[in-house]
Amino acid sequence: MQQVRAFWTTLDTTRQLLLAGLGAVAVIVTVFIAQLGLQPAKALLYAGLEEAAAGEVIQALEARNIAYEVRGDAIYVPSPARDELRLMLASAGLPANSHTGYELLDSLTGFGTTSQMFDAAYWRAKEGELARTIVASPHLRQARVHISQGVNGAFRRDIAPTASVSVTSHGGPLAPEQARAVRFLVASAVPGMTPQDVSIIDSANGVVIGPDDSGQPAAVSADQARDLRRSVERLLEAHVGPGRSVVEVSLEMVTDRETITERRIDPDTRVAIRSESEETRISSTDSRAQGVTVASNLPDGDAAEGGAAENTETQTRQSTNFEISHTLREIERAPGAIRRMTVAVLIDGVQEPQPDGTQSWRPRSAEELAQLRALVASAVGFDEARGDVITLQSLRFEPVAALGTEARSGWFANPALDAMTLLRWAFLLVVLAVFILFVLRPLLRAARADTASQRLALDGPALPEDGFERFEGGAAQLQASSDEREDPIARLRRLIEERQEDSTQLLRHWMEDRKEPS
Repeated sequence: MQQVRAFWTTLDTTRQLLLAGLGAVAVIVTVFIAQLGLQPAKALLYAGLEEAAAGEVIQALEARNIAYEVRGDAIYVPSPARDELRLMLASAGLPANSHTGYELLDSLTGFGTTSQMFDAAYWRAKEGELARTIVASPHLRQARVHISQGVNGAFRRDIAPTASVSVTSHGGPLAPEQARAVRFLVASAVPGMTPQDVSIIDSANGVVIGPDDSGQPAAVSADQARDLRRSVERLLEAHVGPGRSVVEVSLEMVTDRETITERRIDPDTRVAIRSESEETRISSTDSRAQGVTVASNLPDGDAAEGGAAENTETQTRQSTNFEISHTLREIERAPGAIRRMTVAVLIDGVQEPQPDGTQSWRPRSAEELAQLRALVASAVGFDEARGDVITLQSLRFEPVAALGTEARSGWFANPALDAMTLLRWAFLLVVLAVFILFVLRPLLRAARADTASQRLALDGPALPEDGFERFEGGAAQLQASSDEREDPIARLRRLIEERQEDSTQLLRHWMEDRKEPS
């Protein structure tokens, strides 16, 4: 402390002010670096909120004196307090849902509410409830539902309702599976509506599913190709491992609609369908007198007592109806059948350890590829007569960085001591070290050099009143600046020879000090 005070007294006013300013700057830089280092990392609180909901969340944070940062449509807060803030805001009903559901009907009363007003409020509440359910999916961020019920007139009854849904997904485009799920959700919630009456629109990529897309060959082809690809990938992953195979399936579908009616008649085959049998018998007798003849004049003749005539007739009729065998067949071929299929499979090779410890890649053997090709052909229903093609190759895969973050324990797993925080600390310390070494230290050296030169200029060759102290200081300087290793006695003799007057004054001073006690 005494050395610092002595050094401070040797400086003039200008250098004292300069040194004080440098010290203040160093303190400010140090405090700024410490604040940046101690400031906790920011974590995402909410993102993708509407402007009104985001404003309410910011007002709640300001009312609780919580530091936050807005980056686009995202709100960041200190990482240690992120989970607590979410629970606290949720208890307060924030962020507020922009979709209003059946609570709209609570404000309606029986007085002054017409049937048209109630119907409009009911359908508006229905749309809000459906939008709430759709947004509850983790893949969807925003949704709007519009239901067209139509108006029943005097000559128009039972009009089927239709609906259109506009959605915004997180990141990529809306998948067809998600669009069909939303479609069935809306159709099941509205009476009289079918899935074909619902259109799904992706706000970033356009129409996903329209009114007539459910039975289109393109949609059917995409679904079948996706199912076949998943089946083959699941089969290959069991052998080569996950992520080491890529499968692509291309289907050429039949797009024509055809109706065939066929009727065949076989004349050699007949079937009795009806048989009729009819029998008729007629009998008649005639007893009228016979005419006068020679026999009737005889005494014992046949005509002595008169004559009789009898007639009997029998008729049989049989009828059998036969039907010729014929076949009537009607065939309707709808679009969607597979006309041709092409399957491309890419499989990674095998990593083999070498004697030097390195890994060597080699493609899979032809026998193994043949077995895998047979498995793929069985999984997709390969038909060579149809013109199907399967291409299976073993090529080297490029390494792909893992997605997401790996769960781990230790210092770096602590949110307050993550890698980014430590890097920031290291950077700030490097900046502080550079400031001290290349700015503050050269200035201090320059100030000391100026002070030493001023003292030498003021001392001069003459001996001041405090000759003893200056002589010892000069001896110390000579000792510090000398590079040679001399004998102290020889060094003292040389010093006396160089400064004879100073030596005389020193001896006189010693003699006077010795006389004072006596």
